[in-house]
Amino acid sequence: MKIGIVCATDDELSPFLAMIDNYNITKKAMLKFYEGEIYGMQVVTLFSGVCKVNAAIATQILIDHFNVNIVINAGTAGGMNPKLKIFDTVISTEVCYHDVAQDTLTEFHPWLKTVFFKADQDLIKISKRAVKNIESRNKVFWGRIVTGEAFITDMGRKKINDEFAPLAVDMETASIAHVCYVNKIPFLSIRCITDTAEHKGVENFEKNCVKSSIIAKNMTLAILKEYRNQHK
Repeated sequence: MKIGIVCATDDELSPFLAMIDNYNITKKAMLKFYEGEIYGMQVVTLFSGVCKVNAAIATQILIDHFNVNIVINAGTAGGMNPKLKIFDTVISTEVCYHDVAQDTLTEFHPWLKTVFFKADQDLIKISKRAVKNIESRNKVFWGRIVTGEAFITDMGRKKINDEFAPLAVDMETASIAHVCYVNKIPFLSIRCITDTAEHKGVENFEKNCVKSSIIAKNMTLAILKEYRNQHK
């Protein structure tokens, strides 16, 4: 079993690097892939760069070159639902693009039945067991994440909420899920909130990114530990 962990930025990747034992670095497509072990399990992680295409490139390389069996997307996101607070975490149940015409992926490749890519049910169950073992002052929610090529401000927030009612929004998750879907690879996204409608703007993202990335890492490691325990 080999697990791929995709982060968008170096801040999101950094907390993982201290946890990887005996890692080797492979450079491919202008990216650095860190391959080693966490909790005795083989992992490959990297930061892909921001945006959908960068994340998709990284994910396909993880599958084709490193032969990962699972892909986890870990990092930060903007909170869309008012119940989410800064440093809460959203774990995906389903994801979609908010900036792609809704018939694009249903009428054409990969001929989805709906616009949503489903997260892996077993990984969702494992994440729920893992969260029970975590002591945290912040909440964890399971639900919908949407992805698009823009940092969401007040101008775009209402339209996305009206159309999709997501918990969170980011710039990579749906593209990673898309690549996993066509390759039949189990997928899960773990995103910690950096900004909300109440505490909005790039300045809040920048202020909270490092702490949110550490929380996302801790959540991911708890899930990996639970996964290992379930597959001994």
